[in-house]
Amino acid sequence: MKLRQDHPIEVAAARAGMSRASGYRISKDPQLPSQRAQPRGRRRPDPLEHIFDAEVVPLLQSAPGLRPVAIFEEMLRRHPDLSPGIRRTLERRIRAWRAVHGEEQEVIFRQVHEPGRLALSDFTDMGALDVTIAGQPLDHLLYHFRLPWSGFEHAHVILGGESFVALAEGLQNALWSVGGAPSSHRSDSLSAAFRNLDADARADLTTRYDALCAHYRMTPTRNNKGVAHENGSIESAHGHLKSAIRDALLMRGSADFDDLDGYRAFIDEIVGRRNAARGKRIAAERSYLQGLPARRTTDFEEVIVTVSSTGGFTLRKVFYTVPSRLIGHRLRVRLFDNRLEVFTGGTHLLTLPRGRARANGKHDQVVNYHHVIHSLRRKPMALSRLIYRDKLFPRQEYRRAFEALIDRLPERQACKITVELLALAHDRGCEAELARELSRVLGDGGLPDLVALRGKFTPHAGSLPAVTVQSVSLDSYEALVKTADAAGVPA
Repeated sequence: MKLRQDHPIEVAAARAGMSRASGYRISKDPQLPSQRAQPRGRRRPDPLEHIFDAEVVPLLQSAPGLRPVAIFEEMLRRHPDLSPGIRRTLERRIRAWRAVHGEEQEVIFRQVHEPGRLALSDFTDMGALDVTIAGQPLDHLLYHFRLPWSGFEHAHVILGGESFVALAEGLQNALWSVGGAPSSHRSDSLSAAFRNLDADARADLTTRYDALCAHYRMTPTRNNKGVAHENGSIESAHGHLKSAIRDALLMRGSADFDDLDGYRAFIDEIVGRRNAARGKRIAAERSYLQGLPARRTTDFEEVIVTVSSTGGFTLRKVFYTVPSRLIGHRLRVRLFDNRLEVFTGGTHLLTLPRGRARANGKHDQVVNYHHVIHSLRRKPMALSRLIYRDKLFPRQEYRRAFEALIDRLPERQACKITVELLALAHDRGCEAELARELSRVLGDGGLPDLVALRGKFTPHAGSLPAVTVQSVSLDSYEALVKTADAAGVPA
């Protein structure tokens, strides 16, 4: 149009790179053909014309959370003549209706993070990774700690469910790992830890959490129950960490580990590599963190139990055996996530692995055959119907030996031999060696020969060295004293 101001149509069209005819046409009507085209109307009837406003909209108004697929199925039920191919059309129409008439939705307000101000904690389920320990599935969670400004992470394997003990242990490990404490700490609402607790127990748990944060001079905060995005800076990190663990398991070629310590080291290595990639930012945030106290605070629960005549005590639906000399005593038990520390007064007695109630809620047992073998030798038939018999055997070879004996020998004889095998392992400290010998014998189709095994693992009396202890004359001590006096050495 500018060229037309100074040139005739033919010249302006040529300089604009178009034909003379196009120049004459545009001079008469400057609208483009696409601007003159009328919107295309429907080519086929609207399948929702008679039902959307009359039936679908009332459903959307009465139940705003109703899914489009549920409405689609309801429409097919009401109108069998409708084509199933209308599903996408219905979904698009519902989405468009909600954009105009739908309810207001919750808005997420992204926050500006400051160094040293906030730390976040949460638990995440690891069941989807199918991790096993020595071939047995490992039912566990991962405690996850994060500083959102620098991205520092810490992860801790939790064998039980969410609890204050797991939170206290994981949080303190994370703080001592990073070397400082932020000014505030945010966790979820601890709803899983509160489950099945009465009001007093819930108040006590809240008090302990507040005391834990106070020990590190952190202000405790919690997100609202069921509102995951309030912990978004760690919720999203869960997925990234689990993806990194999944990739590492695939590159490792196996999700099976020899023991729990090996799996924990595997997790620590992955988290360490992720932190190393953010090393400069983490180092910068450390200068903003508060100093740590002189020592850690309590990360366990303390419970008083009484040892019954069955040689143990029951705690949290788990029966634990202890040395029989403790029958009738009241013990103080410190309950950690993975172990129990047992005290009488201020004296530490022993450490027990922590057990968990079964998934169906039934009781379980943590049994150490060393605690009961001396009594079981006097009552070997008790093994036949012992409620924790399967947990008594320290290794699978002993259980296999009992099953083979019970199949081929009288019950009394089978129980007697099995108990004596356990006693041999206890007395001679040859549990692993005896298990290998039992595996060889059972693999050959035989039965354990108690006499032969005793001869193999108990040294013959004739082979023991004769030890002669000679008495020392007291005159030699007198000579030493006189020598010291002569040399002026003080006694």
